[in-house]
Amino acid sequence: MEKTAVHEDLWPYVVTLLPADLEESARASEALVRCRNVPNAAALMRMTLAYAVSDLSLKDVAAWAHAQEVAQITGPGLFYRLRQAEAWLQQVLAATLQWEIPSNPVGWLGRVRIVDATVVTGPGSMGTDWRVHVEVNASTGTLRSVELTDGYTGEGYARHHASPGDILLGDRGYATARGIAAVNKMEAHVVVRVNPQAIRLCDMERQPFDLLAQGYRVPQVGYSVWEILVPVPPERSTKSHKSWPLAKAQGWVPARVVAGRTSNGNIIWVLTTAKTDMLPPIQVLRLYRLRWQVELVFKRLKSILHLDTLPTRQGPTAKSWLLSRFLAAALAQRLTQPTGSLSPFGYELQEARIH
Repeated sequence: MEKTAVHEDLWPYVVTLLPADLEESARASEALVRCRNVPNAAALMRMTLAYAVSDLSLKDVAAWAHAQEVAQITGPGLFYRLRQAEAWLQQVLAATLQWEIPSNPVGWLGRVRIVDATVVTGPGSMGTDWRVHVEVNASTGTLRSVELTDGYTGEGYARHHASPGDILLGDRGYATARGIAAVNKMEAHVVVRVNPQAIRLCDMERQPFDLLAQGYRVPQVGYSVWEILVPVPPERSTKSHKSWPLAKAQGWVPARVVAGRTSNGNIIWVLTTAKTDMLPPIQVLRLYRLRWQVELVFKRLKSILHLDTLPTRQGPTAKSWLLSRFLAAALAQRLTQPTGSLSPFGYELQEARIH
């Protein structure tokens, strides 16, 4: 693999974007207990980011740091520092992303958070090594929060904290009754694409509702709406996935399904728990288009920062490397903020409804 150069001209600007308590947090988290060979926390962060955003080995980064008079350290010494820096990098990443969380969101769009997950695998992997759960700011398309878990931890709304009035926007993997109920319990709302065959829905009389059979009612241009209830399944005492009677539902979440067709005629079913006066049907479909912002984020991470080139699968520095790359992405979006959305419909939605 061709090695990427470490650019120096942006470092003075990057320093201004790092948390003011960088030195204190490095010592409190024991990332920098002693400054032997590493003068301060900024120098350690500089080497960490250099390792994360380049294809240099630890030995090469140590040599680069020596040539640039950043630190007098060896490859093994840098390995030890990175191994100890995991908790510190989590704190710095959280503090950096805090900037993306407005204290007083302007308008309803300021409360929209796009949630999704992607997988990261290391060399020679036969499966998923890490799963990255992210939230993206809907108005700017930038990272808002990041959580790393092992490959066995699934994605879902329950992993994300929401404040009353927030709107969590997700794709079909998030359309589960328990996840929708978890968001509803936090007095927040969901806008999520659903697979009619993968989620159990009922009508307002709590009778099974076959959403797929309603496809003929969705017009070529415009939308159709159904008021439905989402039954929340009882807690499982075993790992069995057998069907359960509706009488045992531990809760019922009122919701709406809004359906529209793409220019190819395919139906997109979108479920929301937000009331009509908050999100009219046409706004629900328009809002779902913003979910593609998170796909653009993942594309940037994998094509520009090469998130999918994890140098080691489960080594002592694997998580630090991943956190460093996300920190680099968080800092980059502060320097240059990308915007824009991609519509899966293929045309501009209009306020038209056919009964």
